Amino acid sequence: QVQLVESGGGLVQAGGSLRLSCAASGRTSSANAMGWFRQAPGKEREFVAAINWSGRSTYYADSVKGRFIISRDTAKNTVYLQMNSLKPEDTAVYYCALDKFAVPGTQVGDYDTWGQGTQVTVSS
Repeated sequence: QVQLVESGGGLVQAGGSLRLSCAASGRTSSANAMGWFRQAPGKEREFVAAINWSGRSTYYADSVKGRFIISRDTAKNTVYLQMNSLKPEDTAVYYCALDKFAVPGTQVGDYDTWGQGTQVTVSS
């Protein structure tokens, strides 16, 4: 039984930065990948970034490449999403998720455990 809790969301102006955190608890060990997704009102949940257990492999959606950085602290069971140069179109609820397997996936169906989400709002 794994539990994920996101934090760090808030309201920022365009061009600003924000760092999201995802704390995992309830597991003794796991080599599964983790990812970040986001969902805006009226839109499908979309992939943002993913990272494998060691942190050596990272993947990003084209829309955030060069602006966002995903990282993890395995000892703390925590995954981070550093968001820079934020744009109004980045506004969404951001979710962290645990992948079903070790290789990072880019689809919602690749993940089986989700956090409650944290709101990120970027004003122009």
